[in-house]
Amino acid sequence: MSAPSPWWDHDRHRDRRPWLILRNRIKAAIRAWFEAQGFVEVDPLALAVSPGNETHLHAFATEQIGTALDRRRLYLHTSPEFAMKKLLAAGEDKIFTFASVYRNRERGALHSPEFTMLEWYRAGAPYTALWDDCATILSLAAEISQNAAWTFRGRDAEIGAGLDRITLDEAFQRYAGFALLDTCRGGKPDRDALAARAQAAGIRIAPDDTWPDIFSRVLVEKIEPVLGSPRPTILAEYPAPEAALARTVPDRPEVAERFELYVSGVELANGFGELGDASEQRRRLAHEMDEKARIYGERYPLDEDFLAALPHMPPASGCALGFERLVMLAAGATQVDQVIWTPLADESK
Repeated sequence: MSAPSPWWDHDRHRDRRPWLILRNRIKAAIRAWFEAQGFVEVDPLALAVSPGNETHLHAFATEQIGTALDRRRLYLHTSPEFAMKKLLAAGEDKIFTFASVYRNRERGALHSPEFTMLEWYRAGAPYTALWDDCATILSLAAEISQNAAWTFRGRDAEIGAGLDRITLDEAFQRYAGFALLDTCRGGKPDRDALAARAQAAGIRIAPDDTWPDIFSRVLVEKIEPVLGSPRPTILAEYPAPEAALARTVPDRPEVAERFELYVSGVELANGFGELGDASEQRRRLAHEMDEKARIYGERYPLDEDFLAALPHMPPASGCALGFERLVMLAAGATQVDQVIWTPLADESK
């Protein structure tokens, strides 16, 4: 079998071009909507002292060489989150960006090593306000593409008919057959209880799997594939061990103000009611890096500037959305490379 033609081949580009023009039109519509809402567009730099501190996210590293030939390790950010929260601390209150972000060890129909993240923040707003933002963004993409019936791998979603909403505990009970939250009472995970339930549901468990490992495996195998059909779905109230950079729900320490948006089985967005406690954030990030060291033998530094800015950040909510995935679904494409103007070529091509 002959290798596929490169993306710059005239005929291949001609076939892709309608999707690329649609990409531009969707971006313009979203930008105009945010600006009409009083948001300011910002452009965070990609170079950072810390690329982000999630266990399973992998960064691209580089090196800064000064005029005196001094050197320091820098990274391409995996998200503009730290930088944008510093802008909130500086006094901005409604900001958005279309940022190029970089993630290593990711390649496939839904993953590109470099992709565009639409990220926005609302100071003083509850995280549920972001759900309405997500619904509007979906409707804009459907309107511009003149396509409200999105599908991916046999999963259909009708855009504009509203969002379904389900909590993590409800989703585990409905799709995995067991409750989740009583395995992390008070935010403290009971690994053995979750392992026993997951095994009974047919999930493979390794002896060294932690509570988050098991949680993620059940989520990926049993729950994510069925979300977002027949309507887009908000999956909310993540358990405290999976809070990431989100604050916990008042008087409910077992769950966090975190949600994800799914359409046709595709994870499209991740949003938080933002954590403002610097000491708790430091503890979480350090734990994530301990886990990265345990699993992958590497760790990234913490962004001390971000942690210093965090107490000055007003109460806020923020969301990050994979822009290529949005365009792919609206266009009826089957992989994100089809809606990237200059996709990274694989070595085998």
